[in-house]
Amino acid sequence: MRETIPRALDGERLDRVVALLTGLPRSRVAELVDAGDVRVGGAAGGSRSRRVVEGEVVEVDLPPSDVEAPRPAPDAGVAFDVVHADEHVIVIDKPAGLVVHPGAGNVGGTLVNGVLARFPDVAEVGDPGRPGVVHRLDRGTSGLLVVARTPAAHASLVAQLRARAVERAYVALTWGHFDAPAGLIDAPVGRAEVDRTRMAISARGREARTRFRVRRSFTRPAELALVECRLETGRTHQIRVHLAAIGHPVVGDTRYRGARPSVPLGRPFLHAYRLAFDHPATGARVEYDAALPPDLAEVVAGLR
Repeated sequence: MRETIPRALDGERLDRVVALLTGLPRSRVAELVDAGDVRVGGAAGGSRSRRVVEGEVVEVDLPPSDVEAPRPAPDAGVAFDVVHADEHVIVIDKPAGLVVHPGAGNVGGTLVNGVLARFPDVAEVGDPGRPGVVHRLDRGTSGLLVVARTPAAHASLVAQLRARAVERAYVALTWGHFDAPAGLIDAPVGRAEVDRTRMAISARGREARTRFRVRRSFTRPAELALVECRLETGRTHQIRVHLAAIGHPVVGDTRYRGARPSVPLGRPFLHAYRLAFDHPATGARVEYDAALPPDLAEVVAGLR
């Protein structure tokens, strides 16, 4: 792998930069640096803590991967809309029901398999098991996400996410009326002790912060609220867990007590409607919006 250091990584430690560019864990990167398999400007990188400079060229002799790489899906095998694509990034409007990358129980037919069919170069970016992936959406959540097409773009976007410079806004329909029109839910999220496939508020969990603002409230067919949520962190099921924890589970969410017969819906009413970030190549702020998909728009149209 050979990559030029982008502006977003100027001044970062060499081991952190290589980890971001390759998707490898820091411990493995340390071994590569110590073995001389990482070069900066043609010379062995030396210290792991060396600070890189924008414009420097980093070369990494990557070890053979023991992860089976996802394969491109057959033509038209995975349906999704491309909102924007250039040689650095792809912005996608993911439909509900589509898993982002292969994993247990989903070895094919994922968004990644579909992306590889349309954009084969993504195969060389980031983690070999989930190439190009920077952040994810739950299977039942629709809306916007960005995929990186180059290692430098991947590193820049991951760094922006860690710095909380990526704007991710969602709209959710929740049960009940809120006491306040806006607020911040600040509660750590971790694996539930009884069912490890569920997440829960946990003192042993990771920091999680969700800001919310009530857009509209309804009384028929039940007390409901259309809520805008903005992520400050990106934990698994974060919005769903946070809203359920304050007594306002997401409509249609069977896992977190949001499925009720008065508003039947086959998936959680959660849509990532806005995404904004600094473009990895130009540094310009770019913003994208996605309208509610038909299934969610139909639910809203029936509320009073």
